[in-house]
Amino acid sequence: MDPLLQLSQYIDLVIPRGSNELVRHCQREAHMPVLGHADGLCHYYIHPDAEPEMAASVIVDSKTDYPAACNSLESLLVHEDALKTILPGVASALLAKGVSLRCDPASKAALSETLDKHEAAMLQEAGETDFDTEFLDLILAIKTIPRTENPLDAVDAAVEHINMHGSHHTDAILTSSEETADRFCNGVDSACKFWNCSTRMSDGMRFGFGTEVGISTNKVHARGPVGLEGLCIHEYRIKGSGQGAAMYGSGGRQWKHKKLPL
Repeated sequence: MDPLLQLSQYIDLVIPRGSNELVRHCQREAHMPVLGHADGLCHYYIHPDAEPEMAASVIVDSKTDYPAACNSLESLLVHEDALKTILPGVASALLAKGVSLRCDPASKAALSETLDKHEAAMLQEAGETDFDTEFLDLILAIKTIPRTENPLDAVDAAVEHINMHGSHHTDAILTSSEETADRFCNGVDSACKFWNCSTRMSDGMRFGFGTEVGISTNKVHARGPVGLEGLCIHEYRIKGSGQGAAMYGSGGRQWKHKKLPL
């Protein structure tokens, strides 16, 4: 493979599809641009005004529909005011699907009080590395976002955590407020930013791109799920009759424009 990655005179673009190690190796060794993503560390943030039943449904789908996918949920951020109102229903639904919950102290304490004894006994304590881990399995890390005087400051705290620990793939928010959702989506530096829907919706086929040729967390030029159209570039053709740049410079000949009626 490495000899191919050096043939920039013949190969314009590499699109690695495979393991984290494969993508990172291509990104390190390639002599040409690489379109890809090494990690899919996706987050969901629950704001206190989220609809509880929707939250449970969407988060279960995000985590369990296909846990080994790059758009599967790996970290759940929960506002302090939602720990005993929304999180218990979400946690109970996840546990019923066989998901291991790795909780920070505040979320574990809240769930221990609100879940039944059997469910509470299954809770695990999160370590710091859990919030930087793409589990690709039925494991979910849960972190509490502290209450703030201005509710939007809590959104900013969630955004800060995501931008620091995430992989810029797909991150989402559950809220009933468009203002809150906009604050989140404007702040998160990710290719896909969702409001009240599963992270599993991050997919080229679902976006209507046809065959998905890759997913990119790059910023130049394609980002997010990429179809064939996303690989298109421009070319420019001029049909002239002897024009040169100096003819149109300062003090030189100018184009004549006709004024057309609106």
